[in-house]
Formats: sequence, C-alpha cells, structure tokens
Amino acid sequence: MLKKLFKNLAGKPAPQAAVASSDKKSSPEARSADHSHTDTVAPETGRSSSRDKSGKGHNSHSKSPRNEGRKHETQKPARKPREPRNTQPVVPWSPEDFKVEPMPGKSRFHDLDLAPELMHAIQDLGFTYCTPIQAESLPAALRGRDTIGQAQTGTGKSAAFLLTILNRLLTVKPEERFASEPRALVVAPTRELALQIGKDAEGLGKYSGLNIVTVVGGMNYEEQRKQLRDHVVDVLVATPGRLIDFMRSQDVFLDQVEVLVLDEADRMLDMGFIPDVRRIVRATPQKDHRQTLLFSATFNFDVRILIDQWTRDPRKVEIQPEQVTTDRVDQTFYLVPESDKFGILERILREQEPERCIIFANRRDLTRNLCDKLNKHQFKAVLLSGEVSQDKRIKTLERFRSGGVRILVATDVAGRGIHVDGVSHVVNYTLPEDPEDYVHRIGRTGRAGAKGISISLVSEDDAFALPDLEKYIGKKLPLTQP
Repeated sequence: MLKKLFKNLAGKPAPQAAVASSDKKSSPEARSADHSHTDTVAPETGRSSSRDKSGKGHNSHSKSPRNEGRKHETQKPARKPREPRNTQPVVPWSPEDFKVEPMPGKSRFHDLDLAPELMHAIQDLGFTYCTPIQAESLPAALRGRDTIGQAQTGTGKSAAFLLTILNRLLTVKPEERFASEPRALVVAPTRELALQIGKDAEGLGKYSGLNIVTVVGGMNYEEQRKQLRDHVVDVLVATPGRLIDFMRSQDVFLDQVEVLVLDEADRMLDMGFIPDVRRIVRATPQKDHRQTLLFSATFNFDVRILIDQWTRDPRKVEIQPEQVTTDRVDQTFYLVPESDKFGILERILREQEPERCIIFANRRDLTRNLCDKLNKHQFKAVLLSGEVSQDKRIKTLERFRSGGVRILVATDVAGRGIHVDGVSHVVNYTLPEDPEDYVHRIGRTGRAGAKGISISLVSEDDAFALPDLEKYIGKKLPLTQP
C-alpha cells in the first residue's frame, strides 16, 4: 500500500526549481563520462537517419549529445512513433481543493511545487506532510541533482524517487517519442519489490496519463514484450535479469533514459546482480546527461564505490533512526533444540491465533518442507520463495493480504517486497545470517502505529548469529525457555 510510503514526520522544505529539457542536470557544465568500465555494452544507441511515410519518419534524437562517444554493437530497427496514452477524464479538481495547514517542523507537499496531477493523487491517497527522507531529498532531486538517500524500510524512500520521476516527466516534454524507449528506469532486486514500486507509481501517476510498465521474471514474457514494443513507455520498473533479456532481444533501448533509479543497491550486490547492473547503467546516457537516484536502507563499502562511478556530486541524505528496531514490536527469543522447533511453532499458532503471521526461514527447501508440514497439521499456510512461479506468488500475496489465508512461509529474498497491513506476528524459524535481514523481517509487523509480535526460535546453530545481531541492534537479547 502506498500509505506506507508516507508518515506525518518532520522535515525541512525547499521549493523546486524548473528543469530545462536541454539540461538534464542542475549543473550546466559538461561532466566526465562514466563509461570507463570494461563490461559488455548493451545494444547501441544509434538510429537510422530517416524514415518514410509508412511510419518511419526522422528521429530527432539521433544526434543527441547523450549518444556521443558511446560504443555500438547492433543497429536499432526502425520503429513507428507512437502517441502517448490519453489521460482518462476525471472529475474537475483544483489545487485549492487540497488544503493542508503549515505546521512547524513539518514539510508539506504543497511546499515542493509539484505538478497539479501529482498533488491530486497525493490528496486522494490522504497524504499531507513529507517523511524526513522525502523532506530532505526531494528539494534537490526535483531540481535534477543526483541524490543518495539512506533510511530505514517503510520511511517513504520509494515515494521520494517516484515523485521526482513523475514530476520531471510532466514538466519536461520531449519533441518526439518512440516505443521501446523509456524516459525513466527503476531497477529493483526482487520481483515483489519491483511489482510494489510499479503499483505505487500507478497510484501516484493516476492523473498523469503516463505509461508505467513493470517487467519481471516469472511472468508472461510475450505480454511484457508487447507492452514495450507497442506503446510509448514513460516509466519502466524492472528486475535486472528480465531487463537484460529485453536488452539482448532489442525490445528495449535505454539511451533516452533521463532518470535512473537503483533501489536497494546493497541487496543487488548481495544477490550477485552488480555485473548486470553495470551493463544496465552503461546502456543509459552518460552520467552527465542523466539524473541518478539511489535509495536504500544501507550502503556498504562496495556499493559506495559504485556510487562514486555512477553519480556526480550527489546530494547525500541519511536519516538516522532513533533505534534500529521499533518499540511497537514485542521481541521474544526462545532457546530451543532444533528438533523441538516445529512443536513450539505449532503451540504458538494454536495458543496465540495470530491474525496474520509470516514465518521466515533461511533456505528454500526448509520453507517448502515447513509449509507442507503446517498444512498436514491442519494449518492453512502458503509459500513464498524464489522457486514459486511469479504468477502464483502474486496470487499468494493477494490471498494473504485479503485474509483468505493467515499463515505465510517465506524466505528473506521473497519477503523483502512484502507490504501487507495487519501482520500481527513474525516468527523467525531460523535466525538470519545478516542482522539487517532480522530488522527487515520484524519490520513486516508493527506497521502504521500498530503493535506487533516477533518470536525467534534459537537453536544451537542459530546462537552463532546472536553476537552480530546484538551488536547491530545495540542491546543484549534475553533468551527464555518457551
């Protein structure tokens, strides 16, 4: 839900400056090229010089300075220009209809000079004040400056980069558009997160008339291919693997990307996606002719090196949490033998009768076996892991979200993009190896001001992860007997 992207928290506003179409960045001077890498380059950016009346007219982008000095591998096929989708008729609305009183220490969306279409959507969603990460990052990002944002999950990072993208696309109009050429690209590490971002973008862009396309693995390839080839694409949200597939088949070209967003860059590094991400970045315009935004909960040393290569003079925003874990989540750690875990889990589910419960485990085979065992013991449970097809994963999440099933068994990678209201319990069947994953896990509950319960089953093997976890969250974790 988009409402998770916004919280009425404090921030300092700043007005947006206009962005000229001939200058993709706030700085007018030329920037140094970021194509010193030796990675394989995606399909070339050149086009045929002329097109006939059968739908092959001159392409005004062929001599864009963004394309100079770039490597070429294959020739782009001529494509018929397409008209953007028309905005659907809406009930008459005026910015004066959306009133939010100024409040000391808080930044209103009114103070950011956003396009009326965005303000209309923001009002529909019931949002009024920016979260801290939005208030600190949006003024610079809306002016076209590269921005690096670091804040905890659930603080509104996605809305920050989506508002930046949508506002630019609404205020800067290119002379000519072609299919297969997105103006903005968002890359996310997991399918669930990409789908969530796409859904959020649709909500914020509902009055914009912009075409937002999401492509991920595990879903109908041909259908996604037609969305790219048969329509003008304004915003493309993608996972690295599927995007590379469409680049190879020349169904998408990234040389007209004006805004590049890399979300959860640290997770992409952990999952081994950085070679793919390097190739994707090299297929976009040079960094002095695009805006680059990176938002994540953490930025490790390796990611910071990549940031230096992919951005120029970025605005760095870091919102320090008051504490790593929230007081709204009651955390319990049970010290148990590995062989007793399922019996204790069964007792927890029967005695506490959670409204919605997510059970996390570290491996796919473990989550699969656990889900099967729960169902054999008369618990209605569903599985969310990388081995489940994407269509089934979407249906599974919808069943869980709607209350059709109350128990979800998931791995960390699949669970990263879960945004469901009303999760009362999180059970760590095994402790994660990475302390950050523990914080992400328990962050699925205790959301939107509600109370939540986290129960961790700690065996002898799990105990090895405790020292790093205690160091990360900054407190001693009491172990009790169930």
